[in-house]
Amino acid sequence: MIDRQQEALYAMALTRISYFNLTSLLQLYDKLGSATEIMAHRNDIRDVVPDAAPRLVESLRHTDEAMARAEGEMAYDERYGIEPLAISDPRYPQRLRECSDAPLVLFYRGTADLNQQRIVCIVGTRHCTAYGQDLVRRFIEDLRTQCPQVLIVSGLAYGVDIHAHRNALQQGFETVGVLAHGLDQLYPPRHASTANEMTHQGGLLTEFFTLTRAEKMNFVRRNRIVAGMSDACILVESAARGGGLITARLARDYNREVFAFPGNVGAPYSEGCNNLIRDNGAVLLTSAEHFVTTMGWQDDAALRQARQTGIERELFPDLSDEEKLVVGALSQSNDQQLNMLAVRTNLPIARLTALLFEMELKGVVKPYAGGTYHLLM
Repeated sequence: MIDRQQEALYAMALTRISYFNLTSLLQLYDKLGSATEIMAHRNDIRDVVPDAAPRLVESLRHTDEAMARAEGEMAYDERYGIEPLAISDPRYPQRLRECSDAPLVLFYRGTADLNQQRIVCIVGTRHCTAYGQDLVRRFIEDLRTQCPQVLIVSGLAYGVDIHAHRNALQQGFETVGVLAHGLDQLYPPRHASTANEMTHQGGLLTEFFTLTRAEKMNFVRRNRIVAGMSDACILVESAARGGGLITARLARDYNREVFAFPGNVGAPYSEGCNNLIRDNGAVLLTSAEHFVTTMGWQDDAALRQARQTGIERELFPDLSDEEKLVVGALSQSNDQQLNMLAVRTNLPIARLTALLFEMELKGVVKPYAGGTYHLLM
C-alpha cells in the first residue's frame, strides 16, 4: 500500500519539475500508477516507458531541488493545518481527476467533503451589479429549500464569487473557494474574514505552492479546477469577455452542465450571458427550482413532504416537552448552532445532542454544516 504522505511529497516534487506539461505528467502517472512509482523509476524511466520524451527523462534524473522544495512545502503544510491531496488520494476531487489537465496535487484547508453528491460552481463578473447580487441571493436562498445538500464552489474574487460564498454561508451551505495562489496568503485581503469562516464551513483549495503570487495567468488556471470539480456551472453576470465565460467554456469541455441567467439586452454585464444562451452554450436559467429539476436533484419524498406541509405542532403529538423547547427556539430564529440552542433552551449540551438526534429521525430538524440545525418548515 502506498504511503499517503510520501505519495503527496513525490507528487509535489514532480509538479515542481516544470519541463513537461500536465497532460504528459498525467499520462505517465496513469501508466505507472503513482508518483511513488514514477520516482522509483526516475533513473530508468525508459525501461518502463520507452517513448518517454528526452526532456522528461533528463528532468527526472535531477530531482534534488524539486524534492527540497516539496519537503519544505510539506513541513509548512503540517505546521499550518493544510492537507496536500495527491491525485490518488480518495479525498482528492474525483470529478476533477477525470479531466486531462488535472493537477497532480492540491492543497486544501477546510472541512467539506470535496466528493459529495452534488457540487455546483457559481461564477461571473467581478463588477457584479445590484441585479446580479439579487440573482445570487435569491438563487441560493431558494436552493436551500429545493436541495439543501449542495457544495457551492467559486473563486473568492470580487463580485459574483464573493456574493456566492457569503450567501452560501448565510444559508448554511458548505462553500469552497479555489485560489490563484498559495495558502500562505489571501487575495484579495479584504475577503479574509469570509475565507476564515469558509475553512469551518467549506474550505480553501489551490494547486499552487506557498510563495506563489496571484499572477494573472494563475486565475485562468484555477478556473479549470472550479469547473472540473463541479457537476454544473452557473454564470450569473458576464461582459462579452471575462473569467466567468472561460470557466463556462471549460465546464462545457469537461461535459458539465452549464447554465446562465439572462439579462437586459445591451446591459454590459449581461452581454456574455445573453450571447452564451443565444449560441446554445448554456441553458437559460430562471430559478433554483428550474435548476434542480433540470439536474434531476429533487430531494427524497419525505423531505419534499416536510417542506410542503410545514412543521406544525399538531403533526408531532409525540414531541416531548424538551423537544418542544427546541422547536420553539428554532421557530423564533432558525438555523442555530448547538451552543446557541443550549443557551436558549437551558438544556445541557449532552442532553440537547441526544434530543436533536431523535428529532432528526422524526423529520423535525435537519443538521447542516458547521453544527447548525434547521427546523423543517
